[in-house]
Formats: sequence, C-alpha cells, structure tokens
Amino acid sequence: MGNKVTRLTDKEIKGVKPSSKDKVLCDGDGLQLRIRTTGTKSWNFNYLHPLTRKRINMGLGAYPSVTLAMARKQAIDARSILAHGIDPKEHRNQQRQIEKDLAYNTLKRVSEQWFEIKKHSVSENYADDVWRSLERYVFPKFGNIPISTITAPNMIQLLKPIEAAGHLETVKRLCQRLNEIMVFAVNTGLIFANPLSGINAGFKKPKPENMLTLKPEELPELMMTIANASIKRSTRCLIEWQLHTMTRPVETAMTQWSEIDLEEKIWTIPAEKMKRRREHVIPLTDSMIRILQVMHPISGHREYVFPSDRDPKSHCNSQTANMALKRMGFANRLVSHGLRSLASTTLNSEGFNRDLIEVALSHVDDNQVRDAYNHAKYLKRRRPMMEWWSNHIENASKGSVSVTGFRGFKVVS
Repeated sequence: MGNKVTRLTDKEIKGVKPSSKDKVLCDGDGLQLRIRTTGTKSWNFNYLHPLTRKRINMGLGAYPSVTLAMARKQAIDARSILAHGIDPKEHRNQQRQIEKDLAYNTLKRVSEQWFEIKKHSVSENYADDVWRSLERYVFPKFGNIPISTITAPNMIQLLKPIEAAGHLETVKRLCQRLNEIMVFAVNTGLIFANPLSGINAGFKKPKPENMLTLKPEELPELMMTIANASIKRSTRCLIEWQLHTMTRPVETAMTQWSEIDLEEKIWTIPAEKMKRRREHVIPLTDSMIRILQVMHPISGHREYVFPSDRDPKSHCNSQTANMALKRMGFANRLVSHGLRSLASTTLNSEGFNRDLIEVALSHVDDNQVRDAYNHAKYLKRRRPMMEWWSNHIENASKGSVSVTGFRGFKVVS
C-alpha cells in the first residue's frame, strides 16, 4: 500500500518557513505546494499526461491569493478533465486562447475586416457613408465589446433613440450593415450564428419616399430659375452638366478632365466612382461640350472640372447643386438627384427604348452577358437619345438662355 498523505491545513501553510532549497508539501491527489527559497508559495497539480505518460506540473496560482480551498477545487476540476483522457494543462491553455481571441475580436475590429472587403464593391462616397454611420452610432458604445457577446436586445436598445428621433431610414441602414458584419463573422468562424438576423423587426419601417423631382412640364421653370439665379457660373454649369448627363450628384461633382475624350465625344467614368463599381460611358452632346468650354478657363488647368472653392485641387461637394437648388426656391420640390428622375420620366413619356434609358442612368443589369451587350451596342444607339435630351433642355431654356447658350467658344482639345 502507498503512503497515506496527510492533508495540509492553513495553519501549517502559514507556518512553513523557507530554507536553502525549494521544498514541496503534498495535499494528496496530485495537489502540491512549492515553497521557494525566497519565501514565495505556489500551487501545482502534478499528474501523468494521458498519452505520453510523462509527469507534468500544472501551476494553479500563488498562495495566499489562491487559498487552500481554491487550489483543491482547481485540482478536482483538473482530475475530472484528466479522467476523460484530456490533458488539463493543454485544455486550460486552449480555453485561455479562446478567451483571448474573444476579447481581441471586438465588434469594431471585425467591422474593420469586413469593411476592408466591402469598400471594394461600392463607390468611395458610399463606403465613407457606411463607415461614418458605424463610427457615429455603433462604435462609441459597442465598438470594444467582443462580437460574440453582441445580442439583439442590446443592439435594439442602442438603436431605439435613433428611431425615436424619427431617423427610420438610418436605423434601417444600420440594421442592414450590422447584419452584413455578423454574417461575415459567421463565415470567418468567429461566431456560430448571426444574433441580429431579425433585428429589423424591432423597429418601425420607414415610409417609402419618392425622390423629389419636377414634372416634365416644369423644366422651363427650372431653366428660367437657374438662368436668373444669383449663383456662380461654375455652380450653374454643375447643375446643367448633371441635368444633361443624367449622372448622380457625386459622379457629377467628381468629373475629371482626364475622363473626357472630346475626339471620341465620350465621358468615361471609372468603376471606382460608380455606385455599383461598373465603368460608365456617356456620349457627349454638343450642349455638354459647350458646358465644358465654359468651364475650361475656370478649371482647365486643374484636375477636376468642378473644383472646390476651399481646395481647388479637390472637387466640389456632391451637395453643391442640391444646396443651390434649395436657395433658388426648390426646397421640398426638387433635389439634385431628382434631375435623373426628371430625365427618365421625360424620355419614357417620349417613347424612347426603356433599355437605352436604363443604361443611360447606369442602372446595372444583373445579367452580366446582357450588360456586356448593352455596353457594346447601346453606346451608339444612345447618342441620338442623348442629343434629343440636350436639345429638349435647350428648348426649355429659350427665353432664359441656358449656360450652353453662350456661343463663341472653341472645342477644347
């Protein structure tokens, strides 16, 4: 029979003195207390590895921070794990690594990884909007929380004040973006399931709002107002350029001289500037070229056709046209994005081919084969439609003279 181990007592542990060599006191079942020559006392669990059968010491902490009762509890837990053929020390290290990973993979850190991929599939401005919304509404409170601990109730609680303020569209977008982040976390193995999959059910749905635009018959009023408004010529050119080209406000504002090919009479907007990350080619009409002629003395030596007032090396703000329209009295009647709707409504009512109109508006066809066909075939067919639209704008401006009505300019090469 083996020697019976006498259990340790707190009195004995407190009374033991250090010596010239380390010594070990046994409590039984593998639990040991090592007393160093320096006087420090630390707990070990001594056991045989379940596979290699090598003897291993597993540190359980220092006495008195870890009391005798606490050390015995840890030893019991370790023996239970060992009984299942698992090395308790390796198991503990794995658990600590998991906890470390959980603490490291915060909502913000995972969002950064998701965004690094997301930003390459959307326009730069849209990407900026996505990240700003997370920085403003989500990260201040939940940015440093492990993503594995995020729940639907606490996220709903975070977004409820935004809903109460009436910003329902903001809540809707945040729910969509948070769901994308969670799906990314699931797909990369950081969490097992998306806890926010039904979060949008916790909020009111925003009422669909039509983009503020004018009726086709109100185009002459718009052109007369622009002609008589007290605005800079560059702003006037910006609005008319957007109207003629049917582009989005941000695409218009970021127009670069290097994208213009006057010989081929086309404006090629690179994919990274487009909402759906697809290159968009616009046939240039005579009216569009005249707008460029007006702008050339102002910005021809710059990178952007419509430079910023504060920083001429950069482009103007995408809201410049919109703010000018408000100042001209079109608040609650027209937004700059609504100029596209005005063009679409007019062209459709005139019986132009719907596919041509959709391509002109850069609405991407999901069918990639057909989209390639559109790009190759429809560019030539779009020219007459774009010329008609420019002429229609010119006719609407008769009596008020659009900016393209200025003559005497030569085509810029």
